[in-house]
Amino acid sequence: MHIPPADLHSVVRFALAEDIGSGDITAALIPAANTVRAKIISRDQGILCGGPWVDEIFNQLDPSLQINWETEEGSSFEQGQVLAIVSGSARHILSAERTLLNFLQTLSATATQSHRYASLVAHTHVRLLDTRKTLPGLRSAQKYAVRVGGCYNHRMGLFDAFLIKENHISACGGIDKSIKTARSLYPDKPVEIEVQNLAELEQALSAAADIIMLDNFGISQIKKAVAINGGRSKLEASGGIGGNTLVNIAETGVDYISIGSLTKDCKAIDLSLLVE
Repeated sequence: MHIPPADLHSVVRFALAEDIGSGDITAALIPAANTVRAKIISRDQGILCGGPWVDEIFNQLDPSLQINWETEEGSSFEQGQVLAIVSGSARHILSAERTLLNFLQTLSATATQSHRYASLVAHTHVRLLDTRKTLPGLRSAQKYAVRVGGCYNHRMGLFDAFLIKENHISACGGIDKSIKTARSLYPDKPVEIEVQNLAELEQALSAAADIIMLDNFGISQIKKAVAINGGRSKLEASGGIGGNTLVNIAETGVDYISIGSLTKDCKAIDLSLLVE
């Protein structure tokens, strides 16, 4: 079961206000009593994601609108497939059209990308993680789509876990001091630290970091890091990882691989709403 994020209502409200504003003047050309039936049709292959946002759009705009999903959330679809059938006020369906398609196209793209990458490493034990490289205002939605596609979420933001990077280390005075300070400030928060080489890995292990991010390590370096670590901390590979290198890195034995392109480099799925 896919549980949508808590901010769904407010995100939809903002999206509708952004598009409709003081009123849809083009939809006003249609007689208020006119009703229609329309289909949401795919022009691409992919994984469906975004249904809860569409449901909420109709709920906020006109609860009398009816939608019947022909494809379940998280299911694959083919080119030309009918994803849903909607019926009700012609004005309201056409006013909702672009907003609902924007959510479906973007979130389905994220889920599709995540599913593709997850499938490549399904034979390993690695978990693929997203990053904070998301569209402003749609972070929780895109992270939901990542889960629908079969990958996992990294931290939600700057508040729920430490990720101590090179600049933090420099400003704090070193790896050991950074980790100790983090523990003293928020002892209940997980502490992850980025390392640039094997010497820094040893320092991070000595300081008992929960997770150590291997930043832009080559395959041979990652294998050495896994051997040195010996299961003491969780290891995460990161930095420019894509389809060409993903499998080889997953097979080294790292625990996590973080991939910005799960949310950053997705091409929107082509969908249409057609009135019958």
